[in-house]
Amino acid sequence: MKFSSSRTRQIALAYLFLLPAFVIIGLFQVYPMIQAFLFSFTDFSPLNPETSFIGLANFVELVQDPAFWLALKNTLLYLIVVPVIIVLSISLSLLVEPKIPFINFFRAGYYVPVVTMMVVVALVWKEIFNTDYGVLNYVLKKLGAIEEGIPWLTREHIALFTIMTVTIWKGLGYYMVMFIVGLRAISPDMLEAALIDGASRWQTLLHVKIPALWPTITLVSILSSISALQVFEEIFIMTSGQIGTATLVYEIYKKGFSMAYGGGMEMGYACAMGVVLFALVFGFSFFTVRTMGQYHTTGEN
Repeated sequence: MKFSSSRTRQIALAYLFLLPAFVIIGLFQVYPMIQAFLFSFTDFSPLNPETSFIGLANFVELVQDPAFWLALKNTLLYLIVVPVIIVLSISLSLLVEPKIPFINFFRAGYYVPVVTMMVVVALVWKEIFNTDYGVLNYVLKKLGAIEEGIPWLTREHIALFTIMTVTIWKGLGYYMVMFIVGLRAISPDMLEAALIDGASRWQTLLHVKIPALWPTITLVSILSSISALQVFEEIFIMTSGQIGTATLVYEIYKKGFSMAYGGGMEMGYACAMGVVLFALVFGFSFFTVRTMGQYHTTGEN
């Protein structure tokens, strides 16, 4: 197929405009990913001037490291937030999507946590969940629901789920906006046809709105799962990865950058963990796209 000179110039101009983005992505994303992958096969450390190739030794050490398996378990467990976020954000979008007086006030209110820095959010919620003087325990005591303060952030098997609520609360407004856009993209003819057929609101939701929202649900599933698999700030600020709350990203930080809690600037070992995390994120995203995409295609047929 032959292109005219004007068409060739247009294509060249388009790539010229894209070139800065390609350069930035290459320098700050692609190159570090390749470098991390190569470092995962070495004993690289800023404290060690001599770096040597050690093959799969880092990955063998990972398999034998209990801290890695605990972090992997917590990372996978954190995916619980994904279905919760989807259900709650769809529910919120259905509540605030109608055009009624003052509804913009509520939309803005739900979106405020999204634009608030995670550091601020985590610090505030850390105080709310404080065992001795936290607002949550104070309210529960006043209501007679508890007699002693619940150790939300200081007891194993509770702390991780407590942190999950913060992640859900902060991300809810972001995904709510996505579903509002999805709801407004539904053809009014489809909704009108459902009403003419005598469908109730619940039936309209299940058989018209949810199928129409399926591409958005798929996107939210992927974005929220990637975010959940890479959770760090909440863990770092609220528990410092202690009492069994460490995730893979926290372990990468601890092994690669922190001198506390047994860290030793082991960059090669941290990069090996990063490779595992990348494979986990990529695999889960690919599985989600294939599974939910096939389900959507089957539903349409």
